[in-house]
Amino acid sequence: MIKQSEVFRTIENQRNAILCNTDTYPRQLLATLDLQFTQYADIITGIRRCGKSTLVEQLMRKHAAESLYVNFDTPPLFGFTLDDFKTIDILIEQTGAHFLFFDEIQVVEGWEVYVRSKIDAHKKVVVTGSNASMLSRELGTRMTGRHISHRLMPFSYTEFLGYKKLEPNLESLELYMRLGGFPAYLQTMHAELLTDLATDVLYRDILVRYGLRDELSLKMLMTFLMGNVGNLVSGNKLTQPLRIKSPQTVLDYMAYMENAYLLFSIPKFSYSYRSQVVNPKKIYSIDLGLQALLSPSFNDDEGHRLENLVFIELYRQGAEVYYYNEGGSECDFVVCRNHTPEKLIQVCAEITHDNQEREYDGLTAAMNTFSIDKGLIITMNQNDISYHNGCEITTMPVWKWLSSSE
Repeated sequence: MIKQSEVFRTIENQRNAILCNTDTYPRQLLATLDLQFTQYADIITGIRRCGKSTLVEQLMRKHAAESLYVNFDTPPLFGFTLDDFKTIDILIEQTGAHFLFFDEIQVVEGWEVYVRSKIDAHKKVVVTGSNASMLSRELGTRMTGRHISHRLMPFSYTEFLGYKKLEPNLESLELYMRLGGFPAYLQTMHAELLTDLATDVLYRDILVRYGLRDELSLKMLMTFLMGNVGNLVSGNKLTQPLRIKSPQTVLDYMAYMENAYLLFSIPKFSYSYRSQVVNPKKIYSIDLGLQALLSPSFNDDEGHRLENLVFIELYRQGAEVYYYNEGGSECDFVVCRNHTPEKLIQVCAEITHDNQEREYDGLTAAMNTFSIDKGLIITMNQNDISYHNGCEITTMPVWKWLSSSE
């Protein structure tokens, strides 16, 4: 167990730091969090350094007199165990805290047992963590039906505009695509912050959490995927060039990266689950600033990066997303509700005479397959409405689509 005096001192230092740090940008998620529902814990997950701690601090300042805040991802609390929560109980009793904010609690084995006990005691609990598995294994046991899940990401385009005091247009969109949305990086412009972030995710959220030893293969896979956003990848085809033992190991590593919110994959749309599993998946990064830093490619594929940007926004909205590929026709995004296609989106940096037929044919093929009469093409800066084979197609600049989709 950690010394009680050390826990007290650490929590007091964290509290003082929060109350002094009032100059932070309010996140959009802040307005949706209602701390009146004490029968549920609010679970906020997202990649490291996307602003979870700042969001919790903003919440805490609203209820400072009745709040207890603990960030477990700090050296004095490394090794914190379930038994150490007895010290937290003493603080709760001494301070009369009603609102309990637990930051990066996933590092404590069995944390859900303690959180459930606080909910049963009618305390309001807000928890953050940097791993999506919090939403499956831990929350699927003692927290079933007693939590509300929220996902925080790096700044959206509209948050970026607000933070930078910019207007929605092509120029600000290109800046956002170059810098990304990690708040600390935007504040300091030190690239080392993004490099350190990637290292932290690989080591602390993947290698340590899953007990892996093959650090080199994991790094090589991450680098390869960051350089191939928007492309199809298959475990079978990556084993030999990356010298990874088996396709299943590749898929496992990719799943670990997804759990850490570093990279994402979407399957081919099919009504057959087996078809979704066996077909290659499309890969996307959580953030374009991070992707640009980690990518080994010297060829800046604007079209694929734009596609990545569109995916990030769809993911932010909680959309159920697939890609379409049938008979040689491709459509970038099939957006579904309960596995029923509702929207079709094609992404292209610019519609030109050379690519127009391919982009329209891919979209209209998907529209005909799913009997959807309206489709959308997202570009960097083109506006248009046209009709093809009885289908209405709207072409829209990405900066306008992002501004309207918030």
